[in-house]
Amino acid sequence: MGEPVSILFVGESVMVQTLEYKGYDFFTGARYHESARIMKNLFEGLGHRFTHIPCHLVPENYPRDMQTLRTYDVILFSDVGSNTFLLLPEMVRSGERAVNLLSLTRRYVEEGGGFGMIGGYMTFQGVEAKGKWKDTSIEGILPVTLLPYDDRTEVPEGADLVCDPGSHPIVAGLPEAWPYVLGYNRLILRPEGKVLVRYEDDPILSVREVGKGRTLAYATDCTPHWAPKAMYEWAHYSALWNNIIRWLAGK
Repeated sequence: MGEPVSILFVGESVMVQTLEYKGYDFFTGARYHESARIMKNLFEGLGHRFTHIPCHLVPENYPRDMQTLRTYDVILFSDVGSNTFLLLPEMVRSGERAVNLLSLTRRYVEEGGGFGMIGGYMTFQGVEAKGKWKDTSIEGILPVTLLPYDDRTEVPEGADLVCDPGSHPIVAGLPEAWPYVLGYNRLILRPEGKVLVRYEDDPILSVREVGKGRTLAYATDCTPHWAPKAMYEWAHYSALWNNIIRWLAGK
């Protein structure tokens, strides 16, 4: 199995408020869900150390200094927007200076850390471009550049992914044909990036080396809805993510 990798996984949580009408009357409801549990079970099942920060706890729990950030081998952002990292409470409420968490993360990578961004409605640009990752410190270290507008590509009929198993250690030993996904963020490969998995001409999984570190862009969801059961229950899914974090960690 090899040495365990320490993973900081940020995002993949949602709070939902509903308003239901029953004739003359109506009522509201609320629920909370963490899709990150799918990835937690996957990584811990492989023997890795997994720390999850839900979206709403980023301002409180995301490391504010390099020493703490370096306790993790790999950082993964999944379906969480840049405002969540930039609009910190002490800055917004009282006008105090605050650490730029994205610049800190970029420096972590340049000094040898591993970083991956996973697709969704609030990563890359996302729904109505509200992810707002364009022109951030994080975009500068990705193997891709981002569109200036809503970059979602919905594929309700299913997008069948194709990889080149001999192209990189991440996909070594995996089949050429992958399960379908139901959508992805459309990205533009940088000259220094390398595509490992694609749908038609769009990069789905791409990688890059940055300074002493490594980065990855995974343009679709790791959990529903873009990733259906056919994907996240795929026999090779654990092997894929094990390869991803080991490569990002340099292990």
